[in-house]
Amino acid sequence: MSARAARPNVYISVDIEADGPIPGPYSMISFGAAVAGRQSGPSYTAADPEQDTFYRELRPISEAFVPEALAVSGLDRDRLLREGAEPAVAMAEFRAWVREVSAGAQPVMCGYPASFDWTFLYWYLMSFGGESPFGHSGCLDMKTLYAAKARIPLRSAVKRHMPAHLLSSRPHTHHALDDAIEQAELMSSLMLWEPPASG
Repeated sequence: MSARAARPNVYISVDIEADGPIPGPYSMISFGAAVAGRQSGPSYTAADPEQDTFYRELRPISEAFVPEALAVSGLDRDRLLREGAEPAVAMAEFRAWVREVSAGAQPVMCGYPASFDWTFLYWYLMSFGGESPFGHSGCLDMKTLYAAKARIPLRSAVKRHMPAHLLSSRPHTHHALDDAIEQAELMSSLMLWEPPASG
């Protein structure tokens, strides 16, 4: 086993809010991150997701936006154009934070679902600084993790069908940091969950 493969993983829950469906034509307007836990071999240790967090609101990068998408976050686009962080600065700060909280381990982004959030996060990391601390594929989708453990089709892996004890008691607010913390708790619940044996 290589030294890289043997490194512990630090799972970082990330949630993003955007003003459209894809990065480039549209903008990531905020993102939040929270350390969910650490895995070394088969052992997983949950973290306090409120202890190590990151949050930024970003200046939009284009004039295009989808009003319905913007409304989800409740953020004021005109204010973000005036006061939002420059994406290059925010991405540099985020890289530094990831390296700090994952020192000695391999950081892994996790999301619910990861596909949307990872698309924006990775595009921004590469577009504004040309480097991802997660590499090009260091992401884990919680929907897939649950589907694999529960042995159900991916399309059935929705929160309303999950055992209640796996879910966070925190509300889903569509504030990126709130939701990253909520999803960090879900991540740890899923990692520590031993589903009943089938049959």
